[in-house]
Amino acid sequence: MPIEQRGVDTIPEAERTSGPRDLVAILLGSNLCLGVIVFGWLPVSFGLGWWASVSSVVTGTLVGVAVTAPLALVSLRTATNLSTSSGAFFGVRGRLVGSVVGLLLSLGYTALTLWIGGDVIVGVLARLTGLPTGGAAHTAVYAVLAACTVVAAVYGYRLLLRLSKGLAVGMTLLLALGLAAYAGDFGTAAVPETPYLLGSFWPTWVLSAVAAGLSGPIAFITLLGDYTRYISPARHTSKSVWRATCLGLVAGLLLPQLFGTYTALAARGALDYAGPLVAASPAWYLVPLLIAATAGSVGNAGLMLYSMGLDLDAILPRASRTAATLVVAAVATAFVFLGHFLTDAQSAMTSFVLLLTAIGTPWAVITLIGHVRCRGGYDAEALQVYNRRARGGVYWFAAGWHPRATFSWVVGAAVGLAAVSTPLYEGPLLALTGGVDCSFVLSGVVGGALYAVLTPGARNAQTPGTVTAPGVSAKV
Repeated sequence: MPIEQRGVDTIPEAERTSGPRDLVAILLGSNLCLGVIVFGWLPVSFGLGWWASVSSVVTGTLVGVAVTAPLALVSLRTATNLSTSSGAFFGVRGRLVGSVVGLLLSLGYTALTLWIGGDVIVGVLARLTGLPTGGAAHTAVYAVLAACTVVAAVYGYRLLLRLSKGLAVGMTLLLALGLAAYAGDFGTAAVPETPYLLGSFWPTWVLSAVAAGLSGPIAFITLLGDYTRYISPARHTSKSVWRATCLGLVAGLLLPQLFGTYTALAARGALDYAGPLVAASPAWYLVPLLIAATAGSVGNAGLMLYSMGLDLDAILPRASRTAATLVVAAVATAFVFLGHFLTDAQSAMTSFVLLLTAIGTPWAVITLIGHVRCRGGYDAEALQVYNRRARGGVYWFAAGWHPRATFSWVVGAAVGLAAVSTPLYEGPLLALTGGVDCSFVLSGVVGGALYAVLTPGARNAQTPGTVTAPGVSAKV
C-alpha cells in the first residue's frame, strides 16, 4: 500500500471513493481502545455510582453528538479537512484558529491513548512474565507503541481505514469477553467510597457529563473532515453521511466508555484505572487484554496522529504531511512521558478536556452557522490560497482574516474559560453558576450569538473571488 501523498489540498473526485459505511467503521473501530475506555473511569473517580455514571456519560455524549455530527457535512462539500474549510468563515489565514484547536485536541488524546495503553501493557506483561514495572519498562513500551503509531499515521487514510475495520470487529469481541471476565467482581461492586469530587451530587454529575460524556464528541470537531473529505456528495447524500456520523460517534464512544465504567467499578478502581484493571483480570483474560491494549492504542493514536499531521501541515504549508506527522509524533511521545512521570491522571485528564472543550465549542458553533448560511456552497479553490502561499480570493477578507468571526471566537472562548471548573483551575464566573461547570454552553452560546449579530448580512461562500500569487493571477 503506497504512502498517502495528500495533505490538506482538495481531494479530487476520482479519489473520493469512501462511503457512509467506511465512516461508521472508522469512528467505531478507532474508538474501541483504552484511550476512550478510560473516560468511563472518570465518573467513578468523581464519586458516582453505576447509574449516575451511565446517565451522565450518555447524556453528555448525545448532546455532544447533536452539536458535532453536522460538522461532517462541511468537508463533504469542500473536499478538504475541517480546519481548512473553516477559512470560508474565519478567513484563509484565520482558519489557523481551527488548526491550532485541532492540533491541541489531537495531541492530548494521542498522548492519553499511548499513556493508558502503555500502562496496561506493562501491567499485563508483569503478571504474565514477571517484567519489572519501573521506568525502563514503561519507556520501552511507550517507544514501541509510538513507533507503531507513526507507521500507521504516515501511511495515511487508507491504511487507517483498513485497521479500523478490523478493530471494529476484533475489539468488540475482546470487550465482550471483558464483560464476562469482570462480571463476578461487578456483581459485588458497591458505590465508590470516594466522596463527590465537587462536594454534592448534581455539580459532580454535570462535571461528569461534560468531562466524560461531552468531551468525546467535541474531540472530533476538527477530525470528522479528515474522513468525510474522501466521500463524494455526488454518490452519497448529506443525510446518509450525517446518519453515519451519528451512529459511528454514539456507538464508538458509548460502547468503550460504558465498558470503562463497568470495569472501574468491578476492579474497585476509583483512584486509579490501569493498575486495578490488570490486577482484577482473571488469568485467562490477560492475553486478550494485552491484545486490546496494543491494537486499540495503535488504531486510535494513529488516527489522532494522522489528524495532527494534517493540522500542522495546514499551519506550515511548506512542510509535507509526512514530515509534519513525524514532528507531532515526537511531541506527543514527550507528553506521554510527562503524563506518566509527572502528572496525576484524573486531574490532567479532567483539566485537559474541560479547557479544550471551552475553546473548541465556539469555533464549532461559528463554523456550523457559516455552513448553514452558505447552504453548503463553497469555493474549493479559494480555500487553498494560504496553502499555495498566494493572496486574495473570496475568503481573503482583511489580510486573510475575518475580524468579526475571530473576535466572536475569542470572546466565546474567554467566557468558556472563565466558567470552567477543573481540579487545577476554576474560573471566576463559577460564582454566578452555583459552582456548576457551564463552560460548554456559555462558550458556544456567546461565541455563536456574537458571530450571528456581528455578521447579519454574511455573503454566500460560493461567490467567486480572485487569487494572486507572485507573477500569477487566477480566477477562482
